[in-house]
Amino acid sequence: MRFPEEVNDDVLKRLSRLEGQIRGVQRMVEEGKDCREIVTQLSACKAALDRVGYRLVVGGMRYCVSTPDGSEVEGEIDVDELERLFMKLS
Repeated sequence: MRFPEEVNDDVLKRLSRLEGQIRGVQRMVEEGKDCREIVTQLSACKAALDRVGYRLVVGGMRYCVSTPDGSEVEGEIDVDELERLFMKLS
């Protein structure tokens, strides 16, 4: 399945931000920051990564809603596959 350009742009922006967060965590470890601070930042990174996955799944669901007749375009994802992908995120 290909996502609309605005979904791709949003996901890429989120991933770039997440990349910066991960680098920040690396710096914290290198600098010997407090364990609680590091774990808090790791939790934020995990939540941000989850949101990226959800954004992609929502993009897929919007596609399914936009073609309610159930017709599938070759290479596109079906509703059952979309559900499996969503469940992998939880």
